[in-house]
Amino acid sequence: MSVSRGGFSSRMGFILAAAGSAVGLGNIWGFPTQTASNGGAAFVLVYLVLAFCLAYPAFMAELLIGRYGQANAVTSMQKMSHKLWQKRFAFLVGFGGIICAALILSFYGIIAGWMMSYAIEPIMSLMGMTDAANWLVTQSLARNFIFTALFMLLTIFIIRRGVEQGIEKWSKRLMPMLIGLLILLIIYVFTLDGSREGFAAYLNPDISRVFEPDLLISALGQAFFSLSLGTSVMVIYGSYISKKENLVSLGAQVTLIDVSIAFLAGLLIIPAMYVAQAQGVAIFAEDGSLISGSNLVFTVLPSLFSGMGMVGLFVAFGFFVLMSIAALTSSISMLEAPVSFIVERKGLPREKATTYIGIGIFCLSTLIVFNISFMLDFIAILATQYGQPIIAMLCCVFVGWIWQRSEVLAEIKQGHDTVEHSFFWKVWPWYTKFICPSAIALVFWHSL
Repeated sequence: MSVSRGGFSSRMGFILAAAGSAVGLGNIWGFPTQTASNGGAAFVLVYLVLAFCLAYPAFMAELLIGRYGQANAVTSMQKMSHKLWQKRFAFLVGFGGIICAALILSFYGIIAGWMMSYAIEPIMSLMGMTDAANWLVTQSLARNFIFTALFMLLTIFIIRRGVEQGIEKWSKRLMPMLIGLLILLIIYVFTLDGSREGFAAYLNPDISRVFEPDLLISALGQAFFSLSLGTSVMVIYGSYISKKENLVSLGAQVTLIDVSIAFLAGLLIIPAMYVAQAQGVAIFAEDGSLISGSNLVFTVLPSLFSGMGMVGLFVAFGFFVLMSIAALTSSISMLEAPVSFIVERKGLPREKATTYIGIGIFCLSTLIVFNISFMLDFIAILATQYGQPIIAMLCCVFVGWIWQRSEVLAEIKQGHDTVEHSFFWKVWPWYTKFICPSAIALVFWHSL
C-alpha cells in the first residue's frame, strides 16, 4: 500500500469507519420509516434476511474491487479490465459512482443541517430564547443555508485530515457516541406509556405479509441503500484495507453492525410513535398507515418531545444529536469518494482537493436550497433510486463476469488462506454473478 494514500491503522478502525458510512440517516430515519410504511415487523424480518443474503454479497464485491486495486474507484476497476472496452466501461461505472456520491451529499447535507438545527433548538428553549428556538425549527432560506454550510464545513474538516487522522479517528469517536445515545433513548422510551404497544407492533411479524412484492422490493432497496452500495464509497474504503485482513469476516462484521443499528433505530422510533399516540399525537395517516418520512421525524417526534415537558427538551437534544452524528459518519465517506479520485488522478494535494470539491458540492446544495420545493426530491430520487441501483448492479457484473475468477480467489486468499474450501466461496461467486445483479435490477425496475 502506498504511504501517500494512507490507510486504516487497525481492523477496528476500518470496521467503525465502514459501519459509520453504512450507518446514516438511511438507518436511523430511513429504516424505521420503511418499517412504518410496510407493516412493521414483517418488513424487519424480510430486511434482515435480504441484508445478509443479497446486500452482503454485493458489499463484498465492492470491498474486493477496492483492495485489489489499492486506488480510487475508477483506477481500481480499470486494473481489473483486460480489454479497451472494459477499461472504458470501468471508467463509466467508477466515475458514475463518484458522481452519485457527490449528488447524495448535496441533498444529504441539507437534511443533516435540519438535524443540527433541531438539536440546538432545545438549548435555545432552555435559555429562554423563544424566538431563536422557533427560527431553528421553521423552514426558511436563511436557516437552511446556514446549517447546510455548517454541516459541510464539518465534513470538509474531517476529510482534509486524511484516512487515519480524519476518517478513522473521527469514526472511532462518533460511532460509540451514536450507539450509546441510541441505547439510552431506547431505555427511556421503554419506560413511557404506550411504548409496549409499539414494541409489539415492531417485533411481532405478520408472516402473511412477508411475500408481498412491494414489501420485498422496499426491504431490498433499503438494505442496499443503508450499506452505501453503488456510490464507490466501499470501493474506496476497501482500498485502504491491509492485504493481511480477512475480508470475508470484515464484511460480515460491518453488515452485522449496520443491520443491528437499523434494528435498534426501529426499536426506538416505532415505540416512540405509539408513545406519541398515547399523548394525543396523531400517528396514522388518512389511509390508516403509520405516518412516515419527514413528517415522522420533524412533526410526530417533536410533538412527542414537547409533550414531555422539561425532560422532553433533553430527550429531543439527544435524539437530534444522534441523527446529526449518523449523518456525519456517512457524509465523510461520500466526500472521500470524489476527493480520492482527484488526489490520485490529478495529483492535487488532499487539503486543496477536499476544499475545492467540498465547496463545489456546497454550491450544488445552495442551488437546491434556493429551489428546495422541487430540486430536493429530484436530486434524492435521481441519486438513490436511479444512480445507486445501477452502479451497484454494474459492480457485481464486473466482479462476476469481467474479473477473472482465479484473480478474485487469489485476492480473497491473501487474508484467508482456506477460503477456497469455505461455504462462502462455494456460494458467493454465483450469487454475485447471477442473483445480485438480477435482484438489484428488480429494485431499479420497481423504482421506475
